[in-house]
Amino acid sequence: MIEGLGPTEWAAIRLSLLVATVATICALPFALAVAYILARKSFPGRQLLNGLVHLPLVLPPVVTGYLLLVVFGNQGSIGAFLLNTFGITLAFRWTGAALAAAIMAFPLMVRAIRLGIEAVPDGLEEAAKTLGASRSRVFTSVLLPLIAPGILAGAVLGFAKALGEFGATITFVAAIPGQTQTIPSAIYGLLQVPGQEPAIVGLVVVSIVLAMGALLVSEWLAHRMARKVGR
Repeated sequence: MIEGLGPTEWAAIRLSLLVATVATICALPFALAVAYILARKSFPGRQLLNGLVHLPLVLPPVVTGYLLLVVFGNQGSIGAFLLNTFGITLAFRWTGAALAAAIMAFPLMVRAIRLGIEAVPDGLEEAAKTLGASRSRVFTSVLLPLIAPGILAGAVLGFAKALGEFGATITFVAAIPGQTQTIPSAIYGLLQVPGQEPAIVGLVVVSIVLAMGALLVSEWLAHRMARKVGR
């Protein structure tokens, strides 16, 4: 046990891991599809799509959180539909935190996967097509194995980003202890209370360990991908 961490802090750590995991799993298939389109397709509006994908990286996170609240809040266009049709509420719920984290992590996932796809020569896919392989067969048996490390690297980077997301999350779901309070929002809350330095230091240590672990795994996967493609 890390000194200074109580039940509330450990609940924030567990919730952060849950939110980051769900966000990564849900965003990964969409990131793969968008990365493939941007890397292999040419069409009008391609640069616009690329700009929209990377918009969360340049927008203030609070703006992203506000837009999520407008769209997915209980009175929002999509939020009201989900609430009235399926009884699903995202605002001020941990699922909303996962949505916010997924959107903020999405650009990093797309970029890592796209770089992996662009590192694979087009000739390999064309050769498979000339041998009679279908488009889906080429993707699953030729391209996918080669870019697997890139996909994993994107997932790890997305997980790390989702784990540390603060601005969009606190705007969209607030920081309710045990429900929507993640590690960053817990640290922010503790900073407002005098004498909470041990708990703050404990959460900071956990954050650094998790982030560093994710970065090291991502780098290892990137080097592995480079060696695999270079063969």
